[in-house]
Amino acid sequence: MKIAIQAADLDATRVDGTRVYLLELLRRFGTISESDRFLICHRDSFNPELTPPSFPNYDFRVLPGDRMWMQTAFAKALFDIRPDRAFIPLQAVPVATPEGTEVIATVHDLAFRHFPKTFPASSRAKLNLLLGVTVRKALRIIAVSEATKLDLIRFFPDLPSSRIRVIHHGVNADFFAAEPPENERDALLGHYGLTSGSYILYVGAIQPRKNLVRLVSAFESAKLHHPDMKLVIVGEKAWLSDAILDRMNRSPFAEDIVRTGKALFRELPVWYRNARFFAFPSLYEGFGLPALEAFASGTPALLGNASSLPEVGGEAALYADPHSESDIAEKLSMLWTDEALREDLRQKGLERVKLFSWDRCAEETLDCIRG
Repeated sequence: MKIAIQAADLDATRVDGTRVYLLELLRRFGTISESDRFLICHRDSFNPELTPPSFPNYDFRVLPGDRMWMQTAFAKALFDIRPDRAFIPLQAVPVATPEGTEVIATVHDLAFRHFPKTFPASSRAKLNLLLGVTVRKALRIIAVSEATKLDLIRFFPDLPSSRIRVIHHGVNADFFAAEPPENERDALLGHYGLTSGSYILYVGAIQPRKNLVRLVSAFESAKLHHPDMKLVIVGEKAWLSDAILDRMNRSPFAEDIVRTGKALFRELPVWYRNARFFAFPSLYEGFGLPALEAFASGTPALLGNASSLPEVGGEAALYADPHSESDIAEKLSMLWTDEALREDLRQKGLERVKLFSWDRCAEETLDCIRG
């Protein structure tokens, strides 16, 4: 079978959950089914941190193009190649696809439908248009969580549930479980004046739905009772981040809010494993991969009790109402002081993460693609 894969996101400079998802699939597809031929299409050069491996059944195609690359260069390639299947790992399918090519797409989240004001108007319009095309064109849709599947059915009531298959993400547990070299740990933490166990950690993009303004306010309330508490924000600026950054800068505890900006992927185990705990009170997640990364690192987690996060975290996390600053602050204080609770959550997280595997995700995804 000839399978074309849209892989242009692996050229991007920012590493996020959707790109890690595609990379982990491509690390496995070539060995799961050696009889299939995979045509991996991208725009220019892979990000060194997102470069997939080469296998004998991988054919990499560089398709130069403009901002409409998906609808032009990639769509044209599909008509030239005429693959049996086209796998689109994002919720954006070409309007025109060749007859005989079955399209399978992954939908990660519908945040822009739940929180439209947290997206620029132009981005919201584009996302709505592309998701509509995806729902119409894709023969099978992969939802990364039951929560995302329910969102699809809610917003597209004519979409048969039989066309949607839930396939959870995995996590590279060995990578996050490995103890980083002591000199690397000390150098990275020391650069920011930190020591192991001295900070609360957030990992993710800086954007409104991540609820960072409430997290900062809750941190300020908790810090009044725990003066040694610090907050580390690991992640890059995304859309509508200026107001969030301004709020951090205006905090009376701004010196104890550490922003690293973009972090190298290989640095993440250092940040996770040396945090006292991980705080992720997001308003909405399609899946919430950072929760699994925290579990795999042996780091207790405080999650928002919303969307897919309880589905992913199960009983292995402490939860807070993401709309309640006071509840978040209370849970921050609780986890900061209660060592027994942190140890209980650490052990539960290490067990919980065993339920999520990139190997299983890749096998189920390829099974869905092949139909």
